[in-house]
Formats: sequence, structure tokens, C-alpha cells
Amino acid sequence: MLPVEPCHSVSLLRILNNLALRPAPPRPPRQPFQLSDDQDEVNQNYLADEEEEAEEEARVMVVPDLEEEEEEEEEKEEDEKEEEESHSQETDSAWWRKLQIVNEYLWDPEKRTSLARTGQSWSLILVIYFFFYASLAAVITLCMYTLFLTISPYMPTFTERVKPPGVMIRPFAHSLNFNFNVSEPDTWQHYVISLNGFLQGYNDSLQEEMNVDCPPGQYFIQDGDEDEDKKACQFKRSFLKNCSGLEDPTFGYSTGQPCILLKMNRIVGFRPERGDPVKVSCKVQRGDENDIRSINYYPESASFDLRYYPYYGKLTHVNYTSPLVAMHFTDVVKNQAVPVQCQLKGKGIINDVINDHFVGRVIFTLNIET
Repeated sequence: MLPVEPCHSVSLLRILNNLALRPAPPRPPRQPFQLSDDQDEVNQNYLADEEEEAEEEARVMVVPDLEEEEEEEEEKEEDEKEEEESHSQETDSAWWRKLQIVNEYLWDPEKRTSLARTGQSWSLILVIYFFFYASLAAVITLCMYTLFLTISPYMPTFTERVKPPGVMIRPFAHSLNFNFNVSEPDTWQHYVISLNGFLQGYNDSLQEEMNVDCPPGQYFIQDGDEDEDKKACQFKRSFLKNCSGLEDPTFGYSTGQPCILLKMNRIVGFRPERGDPVKVSCKVQRGDENDIRSINYYPESASFDLRYYPYYGKLTHVNYTSPLVAMHFTDVVKNQAVPVQCQLKGKGIINDVINDHFVGRVIFTLNIET
């Protein structure tokens, strides 16, 4: 190629720009293509035939599709049935295998083992455990024998934690509520029966036969060996007077003046401190103090005499009879519930324990209807 001079290149660019800026000559408008009426009708008929053929082909194609879907569904159902049958067969076979394994574990006829152990192995185990438990039983027996050698069956070894005596009342009443109607014997007859049964051991004839007449106001201390039988002081039923059931067989319940008996629980070796007998005092627990206007106590001292202490235990003090104090409520307000609290009074007696209502006191309710 020959080199182009600069002046000629500039003139050539100007000519090209002028040609690009000139407008192009207008083109003549295109005439629309027009078909004759015959050709248009032929085309329409041709299109209609093609549409019909397409519809027929679609119908022909839909039928096989439906048939194929039905066949697929049937195949699926058959496959599901086969799967279920195979699963059930597998489950049955699994259970059967487990049963066989258990049977073989219990008894394997080939190896002649039971629970995976042979007869010799079981024999050794039984011998070992026999000697083990026999030795253990021997050690325990020796320990218990040694312990009993140091414990007296007649007197407790440790009495530091023994609480002061608790109290209980008779006759028995549900929830310690004495509810009865004076004019209806069926409401108080069970109290009379309970008191009669309780006082059978206090009959005068029985007490005179079994126990001794002790001097009042002093401890009945009996020396000698601890395994020697001890004598017991008499506590006759007649000591209770109007609450003995001898003068009034109904114990005052028929007249609305009930008798209630109070006794202390037995404690081996217990002695009232300072030689003062423990006394009983009853009053309205809460409410109007005039709800109880009069109470008679039997014995009249309302106390547990010192001659009934100490108690030597049931092994040697066989005929011991617990002393009683009878409260005869001769004048109590009627037709309303009256809460009553009876307390023990004496040196070393505790009667204000909140969590135990039977240590040194007892609370019950009288509801006498007329």
C-alpha cells in the first residue's frame, strides 16, 4: 500500500461526512398482498381440515394416556400389596428368629447349656453363693447376738430422748368429738359400752385378787433382780365413784353429764419429779369459759398418786394397772360444740408442744343436744 498524504486524508473524511448527512431518497410504498376469493376459500378449508386432523390426533393420543395411567395405578397397587406381604413375611420371620434365639438361650440342646451356662458352671455358682450367704447370715447373727447381750429386755438402755408422758381418753370417740342427744340413747349407748369394756380390768374383785394395797403418797420401789416379778398397786373401779359405772350405769350420758376418763401413757422408770403427783386440769380451750360451769374429778385430788410409780415394764410388772382420773362434766352448755383441753400439771411435764396434741394434754369437743 502507498502512503496517503495527510491533506488528501482530510478531504476524504469531509466527503464521507457529507454523504452520511444527506437524506436517503424515499422508497415507494409497498402494496399489500391480496388473495383472490377462490384462494382465500381454499386456504380456509385447508385450515379447517388441519384443525380436525389435530383434534382427532389429540383424541387418539388421550385414550392411550388414560390407559397407561390406569395400568400404572394397577401396577402401583400390586407393588404395594407385594411390599406389604413381603414386610409381613419379614416381620413374622423376625419374630420367629427371636423366638428361636430365646429358646436356644434357655436351652441349647447342641451345647447342652441353659442360660448360656453348662451344668458344671451352674453348680459352681450355686456352691459359691451358698457359702457367701451362709457366711453373711452367720456374721449378722453374731452381731445381733452380741448386741442383745448388751441390751436388757427389762429396762431401756437409752432414755435420754424419752418425752414426757402423753395422755389418752376413754371412751373412744371418732376424731375426739363427743356428739350425742340425751333423749336418743342410740347416740350415746356406744360410749357406755366402750367405758364398761375398758373398766373390766379395774373391777374391785379382780384388783384385790391380783394386786396389793399400797400406802398412798409415796413411790412403790421394789428392789431385787431386774428379771424378778414385780407387784402392782390396786386401782379399784370404785375409786372413780360417780364415773365408775357402778352407781350410774350410763356414766352420766343419759342426763347430759358425761364422764370421760384420762390416763397417762406408761414409761418405764418414770417418776414424777420432786415427789409431787401429776395433776389434771380441764378448761374451755377457746371461747367463753362459762360454757363449762362445773367439773368433778375422781379421785377428788385429780391426780395420779405416787404409789403407782415407777413402772418396771410389761415383762416383770405383769399385773400393773394404769391409774386413771375421771372428769365428770356436770354442767356444760347444751346444743353447741364446746372445745375442751385437759392438761397435765407437774414438775417436768410439758403440755405446750404445738406439733403434738397428746404430749401432756388432750383436746376434745363436747356437743350435748337436748
